[in-house]
Amino acid sequence: MVTLRGEHIYLRALEPEDLEFIYAIENDETLWELSNTQTPYSRYLIKEYLDNAYKDIYEVKQLRLVISDFEDQALGLIDLFDFDFKNKRAGIGILIKSESDRQKGFGKEALKLLINYCFNQLQLHQLYCNISENNNMSVQLFKNQGFVPVGLKRDWNFNGNTFENEYLLQLIKS
Repeated sequence: MVTLRGEHIYLRALEPEDLEFIYAIENDETLWELSNTQTPYSRYLIKEYLDNAYKDIYEVKQLRLVISDFEDQALGLIDLFDFDFKNKRAGIGILIKSESDRQKGFGKEALKLLINYCFNQLQLHQLYCNISENNNMSVQLFKNQGFVPVGLKRDWNFNGNTFENEYLLQLIKS
């Protein structure tokens, strides 16, 4: 699909072969803060999830795609969630798994591809994201793609020691 193909990466549907990749992400406790996860996932549950990943975004209200390089190496995940066709909006989240793959432009390219897909193929009017106030790299990534902070939710997430603020950023199709 040309729409989801960039210069250095492409976005693809989940495959059964992604089980170990997703298992590693979902069970990496250092990433749980990003997804508000509190418990580990079993391979069985992830396999069940992958078995149902073919379902249409209009039915399940979400879409998860793998960010892959052209050697078919999975680099990360990009998600649409809370897909609301009536109001033409969705939430968006992104993760590049390995620190060594971060700050190389893969996230930027993946985000651009998904924004284009959302506005042109899905005919959405707006996208939004929720990012911890102290996650400066993610805030900058989204701002660089035109997302605008529209609110700050104070003491929104508890990280185990203290409460942290969370930004709500929004991108409206021009």
